[in-house]
Amino acid sequence: HYSADKHLGELTFKKHVKSNCCVNSAVCSFHTSVLPLRFCDPGISRDNWHKRRKTGGKRKPYHKKRKYELGRPPANTKIGPRRIHTVRTRGGNKKYRALRVDVGNFSWGSECCTRKTRIIDVVYNASNNELVRTKTLVKNCIVLVDSLPYRQWYEAHFATPLGRKKGAKLTPEEEEVINKKRSKKIQKKFEERKKNCKISPLLEEQFMQGKLLACIASKPGQCGRVDGYVLEGKELEFYLRKIKAKKGK
Repeated sequence: HYSADKHLGELTFKKHVKSNCCVNSAVCSFHTSVLPLRFCDPGISRDNWHKRRKTGGKRKPYHKKRKYELGRPPANTKIGPRRIHTVRTRGGNKKYRALRVDVGNFSWGSECCTRKTRIIDVVYNASNNELVRTKTLVKNCIVLVDSLPYRQWYEAHFATPLGRKKGAKLTPEEEEVINKKRSKKIQKKFEERKKNCKISPLLEEQFMQGKLLACIASKPGQCGRVDGYVLEGKELEFYLRKIKAKKGK
């Protein structure tokens, strides 16, 4: 028997055993203050032998828990200053739990351009609206990313302004990038590029707002990175419809 009072110590325990009150009296005053032994809180188990049978009957636990049956709590990656924890896994391998991330590498597929950019917001998740409300970064969620790195690359590569209002004045730095003097050979190369520099109206509209819709392709709770790709074409149209329908509710 163990006392509920931590300050009683071992002496009280020995006295209680010697008095043999359990045998001599019907009710033991000591037992009224005894708490049951508390084990550590149960972990997450991915086994099925601790669950009931389909018929409703209980199973007898014929062995202890095994390491390979464990589960771990989700990372619940949020948008914020970089914070990544290392988890030791089976075989001495490592997983990288991204607890907070605010930047990632996103690929603009049609232009073969990948840039490190800032993650602004979570706007859609097919599996759970709660993950949108809490702004949790998971694989395949739709996020808004900053369009500035892509616009800078596009204007430098094609020497054509992108995502600007008509008649908008360029800064001296932007003017130098777009309209700087080039040799005839280089100018000819840029003119050839300009023939194929058209982008879809939906993407152009997003560049005007300074934000692009992107999809996360990596697993932040496994590899510690938030990488993905910019949405285009039919996929972009699909998610714009979904986001609009969600806002309309």
